[in-house]
Amino acid sequence: MSSDVPELTPAEEAAARAKEQAEQDALPYKWTQTIGDVDITILVPGNLKGKDMMVEIKKQSLTAGIKGQEPIIKGDLPHSILLDDSTWTLSPAPNNQKALEIHLEKHNKLEWWPHVVTSAPKIDVSKIVPENSKLSDLEGETRAMVEKMMYDQRQKEMGLPTSDEQKKMDILKKFQEQHPEMDFSNAKIQ
Repeated sequence: MSSDVPELTPAEEAAARAKEQAEQDALPYKWTQTIGDVDITILVPGNLKGKDMMVEIKKQSLTAGIKGQEPIIKGDLPHSILLDDSTWTLSPAPNNQKALEIHLEKHNKLEWWPHVVTSAPKIDVSKIVPENSKLSDLEGETRAMVEKMMYDQRQKEMGLPTSDEQKKMDILKKFQEQHPEMDFSNAKIQ
């Protein structure tokens, strides 16, 4: 099995992780993400109020900071967001500060972001370990697809037919019953 990406030694991997962490720590904001959203926290002086903030959330860009000053974060987002579900708040934080908290709802809920804005250093999204989610958290169509995949996986593990294979066998059986005069001894289901 050949790969275009060279395999890193444990020391190189640790150095890459440390470099990535240092780049993220140097940002004037902290950010986290789930597969469905991104949350950004910017600490500001505790005497500021919401009206002192300048936050502009657009489908493909973000600008945030204190009015009258250079934005703390400004740039294009790596992917589009759902504007109606994206918000910001100003909350009390420790050490006489406040936290400007920005919540961005991802448009594509099946994609990790390598950074908040495209001008910021990237993280290695292949190293993200998603939190466990409950089947009940999923939406209807996605949940049905995941349940089918889980059922098919259990069937395979027990050496039994998957739901698609079972459906094909049922159709063939019904056809056989409707046409007893035909010989199906050499029939192969693919």
